[in-house]
Amino acid sequence: MAEDVVQETFIAAIKSTSFAEQSSPRTWLTGILKHKIIDLMRKNIREIAASDLMHEEDANMDEFFDEAGHWSEKPLAWDIPHDALEQKQFLGILQQCMEKLPNKLATLFLMRDIHETDNEEICKELEITTTNAWVMLYRARMGIRKCLEMHWLQA
Repeated sequence: MAEDVVQETFIAAIKSTSFAEQSSPRTWLTGILKHKIIDLMRKNIREIAASDLMHEEDANMDEFFDEAGHWSEKPLAWDIPHDALEQKQFLGILQQCMEKLPNKLATLFLMRDIHETDNEEICKELEITTTNAWVMLYRARMGIRKCLEMHWLQA
């Protein structure tokens, strides 16, 4: 760590234009070094290694991750009561807004934006062209946006 702090001191000195030759270079560098040491100490106080937070029996976290380092099973989201209620209310209003759309637009919006169905599959099922699908999707999104602005965002 000492070598790193000295290295950072020299880098800061090279980048700096504040040396006005009012003191010796040694005094100026010592002042920079002092501040770098203080910064490092503050950082070490603020940061605690994750391994220091766990007991030895909890330290083996490999079982939660696959070979690529991704979650083998994603952790469950924590429910926050207020957010859950708000989400329920939003979904109710979204459903009402979708019911106001023409049936084909609502189906297209549901397939594309909710179920994330591929465009080719949507076009086959609804018997429309790709260009028509994009135009219809735009209209559906704008209709839902307008409805949500009136009924959800104003509430």
